[in-house]
Amino acid sequence: MSDQEHYFSADPGVAFTREPVRATVWGHELALTSGAGVFSKGHLDIGTSVLFRVTDPPTARRVLDLGCGYGVIGLAVALASPETTVTGIDVNERALLLARENAQALGVSDRFTALLPGHVPQGEFDEIWSNPPIRIGKDALHALLLTWLARLAPGGRAVMVVGRNLGADSLQRWLEEQGYPTTRLASAKGFRVLESRVGQRSEA
Repeated sequence: MSDQEHYFSADPGVAFTREPVRATVWGHELALTSGAGVFSKGHLDIGTSVLFRVTDPPTARRVLDLGCGYGVIGLAVALASPETTVTGIDVNERALLLARENAQALGVSDRFTALLPGHVPQGEFDEIWSNPPIRIGKDALHALLLTWLARLAPGGRAVMVVGRNLGADSLQRWLEEQGYPTTRLASAKGFRVLESRVGQRSEA
């Protein structure tokens, strides 16, 4: 099996070797460490690069990086948005270790936390940013998204990048059916960038 087939495992079975990744995101230099058994080892994957290219950094106070891997999206947000606190979540313990190391190296560990999903404190997020783990399967993906979209504050949004050939358009329709109005912000290099919104709660 390749490294990438292990990235959504809690404990990848491949040997743990580190590999540097460098990228410029929203005008900031990201110098990160990736690793075997973690998504996108050694490079910034195309979907995430599309996400960065067609968006501006969020100004929200509380951001969730869903499926954070070694921290690319959440750490880019933390660097570009100094008033933002980011929580990264992943089931891959190796990814979480790398994300914490990267946060420390970038000097944002006071505003970036990497946790297992079950360790996230109660509370709402203003925005979710994600290159979601589509390959875990449709049922698991839907359950994952419903769990965390429910944690968005009134008026919040989720910004996700999904491959067109991996079901981006059907996912957009499904999100709409679940009550999350979803628009396509951009389409490039075979990827869709989707924005799902949460309505304001009416006063009782």
